[in-house]
Amino acid sequence: MADSMSAQDKLTLIKANLQEVLKEDIVEDVILRQNRPLKIYWGTATTGRPHCGYFVPMVKLAHFLKAGCTVKLLLADIHGFLDNLKAPIELVKFRAEYYRFVIVSLLKSLNVPIDRLVIVLGSSYQLSAEYTMDLYRLSSVVSEHDSKKAGSEVVKQVANPTLSGLIYPLMQTLDEQYLDVDVQFGGVDQRKIFALASDALPKINYKERAHMMNPMVPGLSGGKMSSSDPDSKIDLLDAPHVVEKKLRKAHCAPKEVEGNGILSFVEYVLFAVDGLKNDRKGSFVIERRAAEDVEPLIYDDIATLKADYEADRVTPQLLKPAITKALIELLEPIQAEYQASPEWQDIANKAYPPEEVKKKEKKPKNLGTRFPGAKRGVAAKPDGHVEGKSKDQVNLGTDAEGAMKNLDIQSKAPS
Repeated sequence: MADSMSAQDKLTLIKANLQEVLKEDIVEDVILRQNRPLKIYWGTATTGRPHCGYFVPMVKLAHFLKAGCTVKLLLADIHGFLDNLKAPIELVKFRAEYYRFVIVSLLKSLNVPIDRLVIVLGSSYQLSAEYTMDLYRLSSVVSEHDSKKAGSEVVKQVANPTLSGLIYPLMQTLDEQYLDVDVQFGGVDQRKIFALASDALPKINYKERAHMMNPMVPGLSGGKMSSSDPDSKIDLLDAPHVVEKKLRKAHCAPKEVEGNGILSFVEYVLFAVDGLKNDRKGSFVIERRAAEDVEPLIYDDIATLKADYEADRVTPQLLKPAITKALIELLEPIQAEYQASPEWQDIANKAYPPEEVKKKEKKPKNLGTRFPGAKRGVAAKPDGHVEGKSKDQVNLGTDAEGAMKNLDIQSKAPS
């Protein structure tokens, strides 16, 4: 596929839908003058369960692979642990394996070749003596202020941060060298780390790399799509009725285009996926109500769809069902592969063990202060005897004869 593409066509596909490219001349030099495959790395910290937001970087990885690039996928297990313990150390190994299953399945579902995909586990080289020494060297030329600033949009911010949050950006910088790449790719939230890498690597005699950034797609509730916020995301393994319910509740204000996560998903995922699967320009279909007896709306560019949405020709009531149908179809092959793989299911249970349901503790009934013996700290038992500190004062025994004796009841003949 890539062999039949011109160098300019490869560049166009590589840069499609990107928000920003830093040091674009590095990319052009490799493609146009060196005439070799571009080496790109994308990393993901193996923390929460991957969600539908992962389709956005996957579409770009698919573009890179289709253009003949070598894509190195870093499963950043140590980063997941460093980021405020988002991934407990005992679960890191299983979560990295879970991510491998998910990402390979995602890329296969997009109908792209994965022979140039190289999956690397961060701990396979980040614990070496050479890497550790370079990390020390890097820490000697980067200030605490710059490292903290670099990670401010990526590392979880807390009131009393740990030192691990400062190491995180340094390791991401150093990974460019150890993965031997021309480009690092990520979301625009990574921009400050990319700027740090461009500035710091030459200071320890390593070459500067290019950086590519895709937009951040808003979540279902309007903010950033996050694994830690269930209301903002759709899990890749969510059942169709769950997908429908979440999209029905999703934030999608009429006539508002900016910050609309539903429209952004159409733009950066559904259009691109349709194009990749069918090897043509992507399109998006909106079915209208059968009672209206009208043809469906077919869009082959996002600008027209946005214009119709702003003009209220396309409403949330029309848009949401169309996206629901398209997304369920998109998830079908991934979920089918999961259901057919006992190994994947086993890893899922180990990586994300179900939370234990805490049983409610039974509280002893409060029988009130009028219950016999309550004030004296005693309790009656089913057989009639009592227990407690003052049991001798109130115990009447367990049979009628003993009880009468203890109460000093005497039988008197009637006069």
